[in-house]
Amino acid sequence: MKAADRAMPHPAPDPARIAERLPLLRRRALMLNATRAFFGQRGYLEVETPCAVPAPGEEVHLHVFETERISPDGEREALFLHTSPEFAMKRIVAATGLPIFQLARVWRNGEGSALHAPEFTMLEWYRPGADLASLMDETETFVRRLLPPEIHREGHTIPVDTPFERLTVAEAFHRYVGADVLATADNAEALAAQAGSTLREKETWEDLFFRLLLERIEPATGRERPVFLTHWPASQAALARTCPTDPRAALRFELYLGGVELANAFEELTDSTEQRRRFETDRKRRAEFYPDRKSWAIDEDFLTALSAMPPASGIALGFDRLVMLATGAPRLGDVLWLG
Repeated sequence: MKAADRAMPHPAPDPARIAERLPLLRRRALMLNATRAFFGQRGYLEVETPCAVPAPGEEVHLHVFETERISPDGEREALFLHTSPEFAMKRIVAATGLPIFQLARVWRNGEGSALHAPEFTMLEWYRPGADLASLMDETETFVRRLLPPEIHREGHTIPVDTPFERLTVAEAFHRYVGADVLATADNAEALAAQAGSTLREKETWEDLFFRLLLERIEPATGRERPVFLTHWPASQAALARTCPTDPRAALRFELYLGGVELANAFEELTDSTEQRRRFETDRKRRAEFYPDRKSWAIDEDFLTALSAMPPASGIALGFDRLVMLATGAPRLGDVLWLG
């Protein structure tokens, strides 16, 4: 008997579970159509890039799925499911100079919660010539187009048809933490003292930064209206340009709505030498944090293309989260066909 014949059949999806979610899933399909219409009307070209790649990304704390390509002559090549199509899409922008978008399936191993899934849909778009402010304008227009005039989440009613707030990370830390986050950069003790927080054993400045962000800022952000959280500490934006008026900050924003992080955007770094330096720094840190994890070669094709890339801004938006907010679903799995 063949091994395939002995294998247990995969359980069929629960028809009742799919049926009860069908109104949400129909809304998802309508939003996909609306997304393509929005970008098509603005002159964007939809692209598709490979999911299995030699270099899946360089973010320190994202864990990847590993796979392998076997050629017809038996040669084997290690590949990884990408955590974002960013590198490939920037290569296309560099080659064409065109505004592009993609509704991409992406993978992040070890994730799973009401707001996270190991496989999900990411909407990414890149616009040559755009600065961070104009990308915020476009993002606000897109979100308003796809969401109802107000959404309801965790007891809050959030108007979407009102101007979105634009708040720097420094302003947010001053408002919610009582600390000067840029002045205390890389000094965990100083940040903890200003925040009135006890520094945990072996807690770094970066660890404390994210703890304060998660505990004090994110729960309060986007509860009254959507908020763009802008100008992140330079160490927290490895693919973004630094701010020309304050190099301690990077030209990055995240969009929050109802306490949910919906999107992450950069005014793109196009200096390949500086990008390589940042990659090498992050690769060393990843090796220190996760010494048992497999590594990969730096994406040389991406770095080569970067030097030819025009000034541009780009954004990654969690499409499943957008559908969740539009429908009022409490968890991501409710808006996935087989979630």
